[in-house]
Amino acid sequence: MSLLTDPVVVLAVLCFNIVVCEWLAQRTPARHLGTALLVILLTALEANVFLIPSASANFPLYEAIFAYVAPIGIFYLLLEVNLRDLKAAGLPMLAMFGIGALGTVVGVLVGMHVIGGQASLGRLYYAVAGMFTGTYVGGSINFNAVALHYQVVKEGNLYAGSVVVDNIVTTVWMVATLLLPKMLARVRPVAHATAPATTSPLTLPADSDAETVAPLQLGLMLGLGALVLWLSNRAAQVGAELGVQVPSILILTTVALALAQVPAVKALRGGRLLGMFSIYLFLAVIGAYCELSALGNMGSLGGALLTFATVLCLVHGLISYGLGALLRQDWDLVSIASQANIGGSTSALALSRSLGRADLFLPAILVGSLGNGVGTYLGFLVAEWLRP
Repeated sequence: MSLLTDPVVVLAVLCFNIVVCEWLAQRTPARHLGTALLVILLTALEANVFLIPSASANFPLYEAIFAYVAPIGIFYLLLEVNLRDLKAAGLPMLAMFGIGALGTVVGVLVGMHVIGGQASLGRLYYAVAGMFTGTYVGGSINFNAVALHYQVVKEGNLYAGSVVVDNIVTTVWMVATLLLPKMLARVRPVAHATAPATTSPLTLPADSDAETVAPLQLGLMLGLGALVLWLSNRAAQVGAELGVQVPSILILTTVALALAQVPAVKALRGGRLLGMFSIYLFLAVIGAYCELSALGNMGSLGGALLTFATVLCLVHGLISYGLGALLRQDWDLVSIASQANIGGSTSALALSRSLGRADLFLPAILVGSLGNGVGTYLGFLVAEWLRP
């Protein structure tokens, strides 16, 4: 049980975390880590010492941030997108996303072999393989689709353990993809796919996200974000009722890109500031989902699941970054494509913003959405392949 449970107080803690991490990133040697990474680590620490709720608490505030704050943050950041960026970075991003998906499938097979599959996880081991294939190709939507089909949700310990391990490994991989581009650039410098819109967050000037915003412009920006999110969700709901499945994030992306070409909208201030703060809140919740204490209570099952997912991610990373090196791809692009696999479109966009790559915002969203579409198919394919 966490010490703080009131949503308002927890929201205050998350906001103060951003303040502390911004100060550390500006005034201390921790600037080499960057605000985004510090926010994840600090919130993860607080969740694991039971100061704030962790993932297993099903905390409504976290769900609200995922459902509302993160999509609106995406909308604000996409208002800065130049459509010419897609032509320059779209094909390389798509190629690296496909390579990452291949790495996930190979990683699942290797991971299951390492832990002994059925001997470690029981009769539904093949379903778990499909769940992790789906979620590490395109996000948690695919994870739950496979879990529901094979009724893993009725196996309480197995399903709960899979969720916990998924959250932990996703958080760790976000940290890795934040750090790897700079580390690998020292070993093997590679030119950017396009000229970056800003510098790396590791050398980002302190006022790079600062804006002078009047109440009129702030009100317009907040109202516009909320309205577009509602319209996107409603359009996706109506489409589903008519038998047309279009993810709301794709609708939101389309509207944002259209508005980004309107000079009056481009002239509005506040989008960069609101978008970056929203992304920091999203990353803070990602940190809170890194629930090590829950893993420790699962005994051998938790250890087997963690070993499986760790091997999976290592193989995925070796294939993604290895082939990325052979193809001389931009390390930022490789990391963002990998994050689109492991964490989905929102995480990929958060990473591209944290890396200072506004030119990769749109490609990150598009391949993340592609993962939502193909991840479930690959998940079922792997599950049936391994099924006795």
